[in-house]
Amino acid sequence: MAREKAERSETWDFVTFLVKLALFILILRSFFVSPFNIPSESMQPRLVVGDYLLVAKWPYGFSKYSLPFNISLFPGRMLPNSPEPGDVVVFKAPPSARDDYIKRVIALSGDIVQVSDGVVSINGEAVERQRILDFEHPVTPNSPCYRDEFQSTSKNGGSVCRYPQFQETLPNGVSYRILDIFENSEGDDTQAFVVPDGYMFLMGDNRDRSADSRFPAEEGQAIGMVPQENLVGRALVSVFSTDGSADWYKPWTWFTASRWERIGDGF
Repeated sequence: MAREKAERSETWDFVTFLVKLALFILILRSFFVSPFNIPSESMQPRLVVGDYLLVAKWPYGFSKYSLPFNISLFPGRMLPNSPEPGDVVVFKAPPSARDDYIKRVIALSGDIVQVSDGVVSINGEAVERQRILDFEHPVTPNSPCYRDEFQSTSKNGGSVCRYPQFQETLPNGVSYRILDIFENSEGDDTQAFVVPDGYMFLMGDNRDRSADSRFPAEEGQAIGMVPQENLVGRALVSVFSTDGSADWYKPWTWFTASRWERIGDGF
């Protein structure tokens, strides 16, 4: 009898532990941080395919989009804060708000945004843009070259891509690197957009590989202008990165595929 009671007690303790662990993870992911992986090239050079991030939930407040499975526990957004231009944000992409996307905030409510010959203007003033050294990255299974003319051989005999790179500085002083690979691409010349109240104008840092606020919202593609209500959180820190060459059944490749130099970078 005593043994049966001890076994039941151990089982109950284990179940209690699992419930507490699940609640801890739920609270952590809902109100503090959640993981996010980079699936496309739209945020190169800052983010590349295979990067894994932690996203901070608290900077912009909390809504159903902050919660797992979009659970609607309360109306609207609690403790709302507006993002700042230059923030890298994760959000639910219009029109359906089902998928998580990541882009950079360029402008907010009331701003007028236009792109002319690849140069962004905000409220009639061209955003400062300076040519800098090319962005160079190795050709890997998840990071190919877009065009043959950008691919060359490195000193160690591997293949690398070199893309035209610029330093862009917004009116508030936030500076970051962008890629402008193709001349006269579809998004290089746009109409003047007026950002509606409560919305954001978002762009990818890889301007020719990003379907962003320059284009009308279409499921699985461009996003149009995005309601602040759709914010999930702000990119916080890179915690892992892989070049895509690992095989799950070959544990040693988990280490050789890791891009250790990309881990720990903040935003």
